[in-house]
Amino acid sequence: MPARQQISLADVGTGVSVRIDAIKGGRGVAGRLSSMGLVPGTEVQVISGSRGGPVIVGLRGCRIAIGCGMANKIMVEPVSDTARTVPESGQCSSAD
Repeated sequence: MPARQQISLADVGTGVSVRIDAIKGGRGVAGRLSSMGLVPGTEVQVISGSRGGPVIVGLRGCRIAIGCGMANKIMVEPVSDTARTVPESGQCSSAD
C-alpha cells in the first residue's frame, strides 16, 4: 500500500477535493476550525487560494475563507489522484 500524501491546505490547488487529516495547532486553532466544521475526516473542495492570501473552501454548500497561516496548520490528503499543488510563487509565508 502506498504511503498517504499529506500536505497543508495552503498548498492545494484550486478545484481539488481533499480530506482533512490533522490539525497542527493548539486547542484554540482546533476549536476555531471545529466550530466551522473543519475537523479531521471532513472532505472539502478548494475554491480558491494563491499568492499567500486566504484559502476559500467549499463545505456542505457553504464557502469558508481561511487565512493562509491557519491553512498551513490544516494537513490534508487528496481525495483522488488528480490533486495538484499551487505553484511555488503562490506559497504562503510562514509569517502569516
